[in-house]
Amino acid sequence: MKNVDEAREAPVEAPQEEFATGERSTRNRVARSILDHGPSTVAELAGRLGLTQAAVRRHLDALAADDVVEAREQRVYGARTRGRPAKVFALTDCGRDAFDQSYDDLAADALRWIQQRCGGDEAVVAFARARIAEKATAYRAAIEAAAPEERTEALAKALSEDGYAATARSAPVGEQLCQHHCPVVHVAEEFPQLCEVETEIFSELLGTHVQRLATIAHGDGVCTTFIPKTPQAAKHSKTTHNASASTAGRNPA
Repeated sequence: MKNVDEAREAPVEAPQEEFATGERSTRNRVARSILDHGPSTVAELAGRLGLTQAAVRRHLDALAADDVVEAREQRVYGARTRGRPAKVFALTDCGRDAFDQSYDDLAADALRWIQQRCGGDEAVVAFARARIAEKATAYRAAIEAAAPEERTEALAKALSEDGYAATARSAPVGEQLCQHHCPVVHVAEEFPQLCEVETEIFSELLGTHVQRLATIAHGDGVCTTFIPKTPQAAKHSKTTHNASASTAGRNPA
């Protein structure tokens, strides 16, 4: 009789297990989308994932209860518009740890050893420069292969291939390079020289002064670097605009 009862219960348990697995999978997609795109509103997540806003809120509530995400006011650059800032959801340190495969303790111990035995902060800076020099070779190739107005986007794609989930977007009189993930964030919290050297390399690669506006290691939701429009890009943009204006209204031959 017990076997019959177990057989009757089995079909009921299986769908529940499948439902739970599906919920976890969708929840992971929500967290991953925040990782890839940075702090996001409910509407943005719903649009990217093809879910209803009600479903996204349910998953965000569960992720917040597990200390994977947290709600915060949307950061506004430039003039603030009227009304309350939109609420965005960002990954917590715990949430980033779920994606982070870096050996943070080992790396931090090694940098402390270098700092103490090999020349203090200057030795850490030298290490940071040597570390990024190898990556900079691939970044430089990607940038040089791109048109002047597409170089920030090319750098973003190259950084994404290294796990930084980077994007480029327009900003007043320039662009913003946004890195939504930092594989060495916990090490950079103790050794900001890693961020400083990275900024120097970006400036060197792009051939212009750049300004770091925010870093994940400092507690911001995304690493943001402002890149002013270079003369070459501005000239190309103006040329393209003039060419478009001169052909406006003409029928294609």
